[in-house]
Amino acid sequence: MSAFDEDRVNVIQAAFQEGIKAILCPAEVTEPESIHITTELTETYENIYASGGVHPHKAKEFTTESLTKIESLAEDKKIHAVGEIGLDFFYNFSPPDIQILAFKQQLNLAQKLDLPVIIHSREASQSIIDCIEEETYTRGGVLHCFTGDWDFAQKMLDKNFFISFSGIVTFPKAFDLRDVARKMPLDHLLIETDSPFLAPVPFRGKIKRNEPKFVKDIAQFIAEIKNVSWSDFSDQTTLNFTSLFGIEISNLRC
Repeated sequence: MSAFDEDRVNVIQAAFQEGIKAILCPAEVTEPESIHITTELTETYENIYASGGVHPHKAKEFTTESLTKIESLAEDKKIHAVGEIGLDFFYNFSPPDIQILAFKQQLNLAQKLDLPVIIHSREASQSIIDCIEEETYTRGGVLHCFTGDWDFAQKMLDKNFFISFSGIVTFPKAFDLRDVARKMPLDHLLIETDSPFLAPVPFRGKIKRNEPKFVKDIAQFIAEIKNVSWSDFSDQTTLNFTSLFGIEISNLRC
């Protein structure tokens, strides 16, 4: 994203110095510059990986060409997932019916390509489930930046999905979300920053931009509330990442 244009290399190096093993960066396929920068990163760094999709905010720009771009990236082995895709009925930057159409078509493409999906969901939990069931999507994936309740998490776990937590879980008033994190089976849990947004405590309100290196703080926070050792937690989330996105652990070198 543009927030990293001036110092992207430094941000990446800082993350690796903190012990981050790998980064997955989603490309927005309606934006040529996003595809260019993301694929350039994957070609430069062996432990940065990509996905590609049309975010629900951009669904009004979705066309059949969008699907062609995603498929081309997949055929060239440049992406490991389709996403971010999904539904956002909070902002509704794109009309809900257009969001649903784009989401369903990308689910179908992901099934065809045998790739997992990265789903954005905001105030759309039941509609997400409905779309997955209506399209008989079974490949699984991850609910990114999860803010839903335990019922939604359980239903998605049953559909072979991972649940990913961002810095929101560290926010003082995120009591319900922390309860979900405590209940989550460790083998289906992922962590993320959603950079440049949602800096975790203690950085929230003190810095202008979230960075990938702060995923370590999120990991340490969740490990503590789950009463799991830091080493066990970090080993498991790394394994979850590699198994979901089809990445060999032996290839992860900082």
